[in-house]
Amino acid sequence: MENINELVKKLFLEKNHDTRIQFFRYIFVGGAATIVDMGSLYILTSIMGLNYLISAAIAFILGVTTNYLLCIAWIFESTGRVKKEIILFVVIGIGGLILNEVIIWLLVEEVGLYYMVAKAVAVVIILVWNFGMRKKYVFAH
Repeated sequence: MENINELVKKLFLEKNHDTRIQFFRYIFVGGAATIVDMGSLYILTSIMGLNYLISAAIAFILGVTTNYLLCIAWIFESTGRVKKEIILFVVIGIGGLILNEVIIWLLVEEVGLYYMVAKAVAVVIILVWNFGMRKKYVFAH
């Protein structure tokens, strides 16, 4: 039972610099941000009638904000340079937004996928992009 408690602490409770544990947590953070992102996309497009690309941009910004707040709270330790962290986080987010828009557009317009399926594919690609870039450039010690 002691080993299980230690594992739970390591995986979920204590700050940890192990990339595998950080990525494990990032999956949960990414999941929460994705729920915000995709939920907003659906509401803005299907309920409010906005164009799917405009909706995707707004939803992505909401997801990135959620992601940043959860990353600071649970995954990465601040470098102490909060202004620089936020700027880099936003720049990486903009790179992710561009990837997001291109992937969704290609999959909807060129492949003919439903926009929510295209978004799901984009989420997986951007998850890896965001984690790697943020670990290397935003929260590097």
